[in-house]
Amino acid sequence: MTAPQGTTRSIRRISVIEKTSPEKSINNSEKLIYSKSLQKQGNNTPFEVSITAHFKDAVEYDIKPVHWLFTGFLALSKLHILAGRPGTGKTTIAMKFAASTTTGTGWPDESNSEPGRVVIWSGEDSPDDTLIPRLIQADADIKLISFVHSVTDATCGRREFDPATDMAALYRGIVRIGDVKLLIIDPIVSAVMGDDHKNAIVRRSLQPIADLATASGIAVLGISHFTKGSSSHGKYPVDRVMGSAAYGAAARIVLIASKDENGGHVFCRAKSNIGADDGGYEYNLIQRPLTDHQEIIASYVQWGDAISGNATDILAEAEGTDSGDGKLNEAKEFLVSILANGQAVTASEVKERAAEIGISERTLRRARKALQIHVAYKGFSKDRRSYWTLSAP
Repeated sequence: MTAPQGTTRSIRRISVIEKTSPEKSINNSEKLIYSKSLQKQGNNTPFEVSITAHFKDAVEYDIKPVHWLFTGFLALSKLHILAGRPGTGKTTIAMKFAASTTTGTGWPDESNSEPGRVVIWSGEDSPDDTLIPRLIQADADIKLISFVHSVTDATCGRREFDPATDMAALYRGIVRIGDVKLLIIDPIVSAVMGDDHKNAIVRRSLQPIADLATASGIAVLGISHFTKGSSSHGKYPVDRVMGSAAYGAAARIVLIASKDENGGHVFCRAKSNIGADDGGYEYNLIQRPLTDHQEIIASYVQWGDAISGNATDILAEAEGTDSGDGKLNEAKEFLVSILANGQAVTASEVKERAAEIGISERTLRRARKALQIHVAYKGFSKDRRSYWTLSAP
């Protein structure tokens, strides 16, 4: 066998398993194959590697659907990234997800899920004065929430947990606790050992977390930030996640939180390898004292309407980087007309009629916020409807 001319190659000797019938023993035969040289170009010295490759036929696998904690947004057995600018409430959103996991209620789409336990590691916020108050505000069952505190090391005794080195210990702890459905790591960059701008380092560092998610069957949510100074203008949202592009590549779903130019907030999908990669929800960040501890002020997320469109457009609108004041004025005039005389109109009817005259849903949302349209909700679950009026009655 001769290597193609003009290509520097060396010969690797490997052990290949040849499949046989169950009645026969597996025969190992050595074959010479060409591979790209691991030596510097020009060095054709052959080398030998004793590695056995094992194969599993496709028919041996049992196919299965993706199982969701929050349909379309949080999948069991998968790694997720939630990113955004400072002040967009990323950790507060994560605490709301934790609360919904423990109760099975309170999801943005008003769906229900089977309650489960949550494990949280935070390198930025304290459980006692920040995270637990937020969980209480979010109506969490705090009996089902545990914080990763420390590990016992055979060489140096008890020490603080390090997400960059202690994933195996964390996996064993999650198995020991049982019924865990969500793990939150804040910030996810703490799991990277080395330069988090280098793809290879980030991929190697995140792989144990992805493996933990798969092995334990839980959803893992890592919190990250946007690159400083980045904007939605002309930039794909996933590329704005701080550090290497491997963060976005390793996560099966990338979620984005952003502050609206009118004071509201938007939460959306920027990437999904396992489902739709668009759409999201509006939300507000509200602060109030705890009912039983009036001296403690904590924030919580109040979910709003579902929003459609891709993340690029949603963020452009939220951050005020899209253009077209003429379209905005047109949408304002439309709303004033359709909501004249103070009549309440369902949001679905408003959107349908706006689409008929070429007004996009995102432009309609901008106009709604600019006019401070009052939104009221009636009904429950599948029968719940939102109604718009020009001013609060």
